[in-house]
Amino acid sequence: MKPFISRTSLPLLLALCLTACTPSEKPNTANAGKASTNTTLENIIKGSHRAKEHKARDPFRNPAATLAFFDVQPDMTVVEIWPGGSGWYTEILAPYLKDTGTLYAAQFNQDTTVEYFKKSRDKFLAKMNSNPGLYSKVIVTEFNPRSHTEIAPAGSADRVLTFRNVHNWYMRGAGEETLLAAFNAFFTALKPGGILGIVEHRLPEGRDLSDQDASGYMKQSYVIQIAQQVGFSAPEISELNANPKDTADHPKGVWSLPPRVRGGEEDREKYVAIGESDRMTLKFVKPI
Repeated sequence: MKPFISRTSLPLLLALCLTACTPSEKPNTANAGKASTNTTLENIIKGSHRAKEHKARDPFRNPAATLAFFDVQPDMTVVEIWPGGSGWYTEILAPYLKDTGTLYAAQFNQDTTVEYFKKSRDKFLAKMNSNPGLYSKVIVTEFNPRSHTEIAPAGSADRVLTFRNVHNWYMRGAGEETLLAAFNAFFTALKPGGILGIVEHRLPEGRDLSDQDASGYMKQSYVIQIAQQVGFSAPEISELNANPKDTADHPKGVWSLPPRVRGGEEDREKYVAIGESDRMTLKFVKPI
């Protein structure tokens, strides 16, 4: 079996998985309650399969608490939007969902003309191929809010998750128009009652909206407005990924901060001391 699956075969494969997939390697499944689920997730986060540099980001990204806030369970169908080349969250989600759930990775579209997107997609697919035991059931689809929006079968997903991506669609597209297209795709993929989970760099509310254009930061109120405009409920908001040290006014935008630190050695200690960006963590529900 190949370690990724084209979207053309999604309906058949989804049906097969629902009837034929059996548990195999997931640890700590003797007890079916939520406590054992949380223990399993913690074990995966600590697992040796995760890159050392990825684990170093855990104190800033709080993966266990974030996935708990989004109520991600191992028997769910989850779509991860734009996992990037490193697959930071895919390293956690793929083994967590492997035995009883389904993970769609909505990657950059194969026909993209953006060189960075091509390299990132190739890197991600190479990672999926590198460890079939963990990643063989990951279903790779394509997402571009202006051209490729079939991230999963309509109404099939329990959760759609995206981490630090909303600014990309705003900055690279036509602002609000592109964001609305993206959020409509998420709404379509979700089941009624399904959850859209968003983590995004946060611009202070007192700043001008134009500061979203190139900084990598987005206003929380603006993101909420877009989500509600396509039909999502008012969000539940968590501060678990907040960072009050981040003033969001750096010379190279959010990329001044770790892990990028684009300024090089200039003021490096200052930005490392700040840590990763201040982030909104929003949970939206598709109404039943």
